[in-house]
Amino acid sequence: MIVPPLQHAAGGEAALVLPDLNQATFLGGIGGRALLLWGLVICALGLLFGLAQYTQLKNLPVHRAMREISELIYETCKTYLLTQGRFLLILWVFIGAIVAVYFGTLAETVTAGGVIVRGFPTMKVLVILLFSLIGIAGSYGVAWFGIRVNTFANSRTAFASLTGKPYPNHAIPLKAGMSIGMLLISVELLLMLLILLFIPGDYAGPCFIGFAIGESLGAAALRVAGGIFTKIADIGADLMKIVFKIKEDDARNPGVIADCTGDNAGDSVGPSADGFETYGVTGVALISFILLGVHEPLVKVQLLVWIFAMRVMMIIASGVSYFLNAAIVKARYQTADHMNYEAPLTTLVWLTSFVSVALTFLASRLLIPNLGGDPTLWWKLSLVITCGTLAGAIIPEFVKVFTSTTSRYVREIVTSSREGGASLNILSGFVAGNFSAFWLGLTMMSLMAIAYGVSTAGLAGLMVAPAVFAFGLVAFGFLGMGPVTIAVDSYGPVTDNAQSIYELSLIEQVPNVRGEIKQDFGFDVNFARAKENLEENDGAGNTFKATAKPVLIGTAVVGATTMIFSIIVALTRGLQPELLSNLSILYPPFLLGLITGGAVIYWFTGASTQAVTTGAYRAVEFIKANIRLEGTTRASVSDSKKVVAICTQYAQKGMFNIFLTVFFATLAFAFVEPYFFIGYLISIALFGLYQAIFMANAGGAWDNAKKIVETELKQKGTELHAATVVGDTVGDPFKDTSSVAMNPIIKFTTLFGLLAVELAVSLTAERGVALTLILAGAFLVVALVFVWRSFYAMRIESAARSEAAPMRVKVR
Repeated sequence: MIVPPLQHAAGGEAALVLPDLNQATFLGGIGGRALLLWGLVICALGLLFGLAQYTQLKNLPVHRAMREISELIYETCKTYLLTQGRFLLILWVFIGAIVAVYFGTLAETVTAGGVIVRGFPTMKVLVILLFSLIGIAGSYGVAWFGIRVNTFANSRTAFASLTGKPYPNHAIPLKAGMSIGMLLISVELLLMLLILLFIPGDYAGPCFIGFAIGESLGAAALRVAGGIFTKIADIGADLMKIVFKIKEDDARNPGVIADCTGDNAGDSVGPSADGFETYGVTGVALISFILLGVHEPLVKVQLLVWIFAMRVMMIIASGVSYFLNAAIVKARYQTADHMNYEAPLTTLVWLTSFVSVALTFLASRLLIPNLGGDPTLWWKLSLVITCGTLAGAIIPEFVKVFTSTTSRYVREIVTSSREGGASLNILSGFVAGNFSAFWLGLTMMSLMAIAYGVSTAGLAGLMVAPAVFAFGLVAFGFLGMGPVTIAVDSYGPVTDNAQSIYELSLIEQVPNVRGEIKQDFGFDVNFARAKENLEENDGAGNTFKATAKPVLIGTAVVGATTMIFSIIVALTRGLQPELLSNLSILYPPFLLGLITGGAVIYWFTGASTQAVTTGAYRAVEFIKANIRLEGTTRASVSDSKKVVAICTQYAQKGMFNIFLTVFFATLAFAFVEPYFFIGYLISIALFGLYQAIFMANAGGAWDNAKKIVETELKQKGTELHAATVVGDTVGDPFKDTSSVAMNPIIKFTTLFGLLAVELAVSLTAERGVALTLILAGAFLVVALVFVWRSFYAMRIESAARSEAAPMRVKVR
């Protein structure tokens, strides 16, 4: 059996045991193992669904000019991903060292005779390390799949727009998103089911932790680096519109290919890896709670099977809803000349939400009709999950209030920009972001309050801290329509790239292109409507990219609550009242931890933005020196690759500084004092929640304000347009770098913190507090070195120094 974190070091007696599912019986004798095996079948079907959608996308018709551009984008993306893969392995060495030290020398197991043995066998440690690598490979693999799908979909969408009909512009990006969403969720759940079903009980718990840490590391690194890369490229390309008065995605601009690569590196790689990790870590958090906090072994087994069954229901609900919604949308819009691109996406989200809720109640009634002797808990637990599922639909509606092209807040930004230029544009975006944080915060609080109320009605007899379990189920419910949430998020980068590919392909200048397309593909080309549809659809993509961000950050925060509970239970020896007083602002270390967490969130915001700022400066510097507007129709591939190299260089520098700061700060604060560390974890979750919502929605509002000026007002090249472009470049790192990366950073810190604080307490018990404090000081010094590097080593050099020592760009 596996001892829970800190249990023996703190003097507790409970043990963390993974029960044998063969011993449980459900549904009149059908084994829990059999049910979970059916879950494997559903996951396999979900995986096949994702691959089938991918194949259909690949086989869609596309003109060679557009296909060549999308393949060039994919090649640059592939180079970037290979570089990031090697970098991830370097970062894994740091994590692997801590995992090996803890499990190899300090982790405790209890033999059959009741003897406590310190340190796992070497083979067990190697298995745990292997699963951490599997976790990284999962995040990395789905990220790569996402890029491949999107680079097929963007050129196919651009080509389909030539018909002048809006429907294909919607159907193709959504098909790509569902392909990613279904494969991502199915693979993640498949791996977790394999651990639960086929890994021996005494290995399964550590393997879950290793797997979760690995996928969290992969997601954090890919999200941070991708967010920095994409916004360096985006800002570099966008500012050329003002400097040289050129059009959007002008093929002569060397920054445009890098921008398209960044759309995939940041808006595809990041969300794919982040989504994969979110589902895994949330599941591990709930598993940890069930095994630590539930009293009866049979109830533990029932809840474990029920949790995994609910996750399988997510796949079914999303698949059924997608096909139903697709049939309705096709019948309504296939031959239409105009469509509201946001309406079908909104319908899909709500339809999936209702189907998911219905399946939740149905499956719960069948699986846990009488949980722990209480015949009412099945609908109470279903109601708690429903609070989260509805949040997954309600939160996007609130996000649209502040970021949609129809939003009053977004139109206020446009209005203020008419007379106030970029200054009032930026201030109005700050207003939208702040108000959004207020309303979304209250929404999350309200739904969590309902879950808390339900948790007081009968759960206390089955477990300790039922409210914490309820909050974990809310986070779980946030993901109740997982594939659809990922799909509408992935919709955005496809629509953005499709618009770019249309311009970069120079399709309008291809000799006899109308006749060629008519002969080869059988339709008449409508260039004017194609461009209008692509731009309008990009606005919908911007909106729905924004809607997924608060859902994921909300999941991180609420899920972190459940994970932090594991530390609290162990530290307080099973929630003993005399020790719970340490979780109070009257206990100085706890209060100091709260203050420290807020400081770290603001450092992270600054460090990630600094990397974007410096990288964008270098990209703009290079583009301005090398852009050729006369005598050529497109930028050279060599210049485009140099811009990609600049983006990659600063993305890696920024990510390396940020990751090592987070890594060593987590160790330092865990070693300072355990209750200090709990305060720190709570603080980064709460500060991070509001900072992320504010930044994400302010950035989305600025982005769509620019879109209104371009599509509705048709004022490209005007002073009003320039003002909104400036606002958009401010919003770029807000919405796609700093805000989105807080989600995996919070979860990685919390999950890695489980090991860090256990390591600290074990060392304190064995070697004394002096050594622990010395190590805390040493780790803090290292963390501060990387904090220093995140600004001072990333500064924009003075003009004189820059001219004396021009930067050399390495091209792979």
